[in-house]
Amino acid sequence: MESDCIKKEENIYFACRKKAAETNEALGSRERAAELLGIATSTLANHELGITKNVPVDTVLMMSDLYHSPELRNMYCKNECPIGRYIPMATETDGLQGITVKILNSLDDENIRNMKKALLDIAVDGQISEDETETFEKIVKSLDVLATAISELRMLAEKSMVKMRGR
Repeated sequence: MESDCIKKEENIYFACRKKAAETNEALGSRERAAELLGIATSTLANHELGITKNVPVDTVLMMSDLYHSPELRNMYCKNECPIGRYIPMATETDGLQGITVKILNSLDDENIRNMKKALLDIAVDGQISEDETETFEKIVKSLDVLATAISELRMLAEKSMVKMRGR
């Protein structure tokens, strides 16, 4: 997996600001970044140092927009939001080639045809019987893989659009 700002040893908020500072020098300073975000420098420091355990969602949204880091939103939803934890969503991107392979593998004609047939067989009586449960769970897992790959593609597209517009 590749990510522009997610590194195991660094706080994601700090890492994303640091990465954004490569193209926006105002973000190189915590003071200036805090000013642009409309928050206190000490508040930003607390977020970046991991002192704040629950960063407010509006701050995460502002950081994501200012830093051009959609992965901040996804990381927040996947790790902090109790509802988002259950939604298939990428927090990193695998690069265009990796994403393309995942999507095309998921959309393989034979796999889709088999999944459609199995889902129709299950749905015919409007219920998921005990003997259909395993097949149904496999279908859901396959669709989760596709949904995650789609969210990776969305993050990549968002970053690419920002780069094409020249930030």
